[in-house]
Amino acid sequence: MDFGRLLTAMVTPFDGDLKIDWNQTAKLIDYLIDEQASTGLVIAGTTGESPTLTDEEKLELFRFAVRQANGRAKIIAGTGSNDTAHSIHLSQEAEKLGVDAIMLVSPYYSRTSQDGLLAHFRAVASSVSLPIMIYNIPSRTGVNIEAKTMLALADIPNIVAVKESSGDLDQMSAILAGAPDRFKLYSGDDSLTLPALSIGAYGIVSVTSHLVGKLMSEMIDAHVSGQPDRASKLHLRLSPMFKGMFFCPHRVPNPVPVKYAMKHRGIDCGGVRLPLIGVTPEEANYIDVLVASYEG
Repeated sequence: MDFGRLLTAMVTPFDGDLKIDWNQTAKLIDYLIDEQASTGLVIAGTTGESPTLTDEEKLELFRFAVRQANGRAKIIAGTGSNDTAHSIHLSQEAEKLGVDAIMLVSPYYSRTSQDGLLAHFRAVASSVSLPIMIYNIPSRTGVNIEAKTMLALADIPNIVAVKESSGDLDQMSAILAGAPDRFKLYSGDDSLTLPALSIGAYGIVSVTSHLVGKLMSEMIDAHVSGQPDRASKLHLRLSPMFKGMFFCPHRVPNPVPVKYAMKHRGIDCGGVRLPLIGVTPEEANYIDVLVASYEG
């Protein structure tokens, strides 16, 4: 399955009571597809505040996203956890709801071995028929899926892609050199979109595409169509946004900045659930100025 090259890790809009705001969710899905060129949406991933969503909320989000997208973009359900049995259950339920694929984060906190990672992902993969994207983000999980392990996973028929958020281009290179052609590598870091594409990555699973997806799509298209100078210029134009959504002006955890910034796009995504907290006045001012620089 081809998910396309620009996937958005979608935030979960909340109302004033921090419950899912379904009206704003519908508006956001349409906006990301129609205005920001998203070819796929990752629902209930890290950016969607998965740690504080209940299973019931996740499943309702999957159902809602499938219906709202209506085939205009691929819906990739975040069903991974640090409990293999729980991941299997949620993945099987998501499959029943008609999602296009699932995304499985490496088991966090337990800090299992590479053999444990293989056993975990194999167990989940064998429990569903859906295409699977692996999500490697050692800064959050405490464990890196090494290239050798990823290549073993790439041999499993329904494991078709990885969101690689290690930030390690050498590791990405090793995966790309050894993986079958059908296996796609997506950068999980916005700032590495073009560098990763240059070594053979297929696309990006992005946060900043909430705000500048159209420009990112143009950058990707320029690279793919053999216009390196244009791609480079667009990368440099986008770099302040790539940095600013995670450092505003100091490090702020995702998705706090992007949820606040969406007010500039006319979509109220609400606040964040504890233990995350909202932006400070200083951070809000920084984001306001940054996003305004990309308007017009």
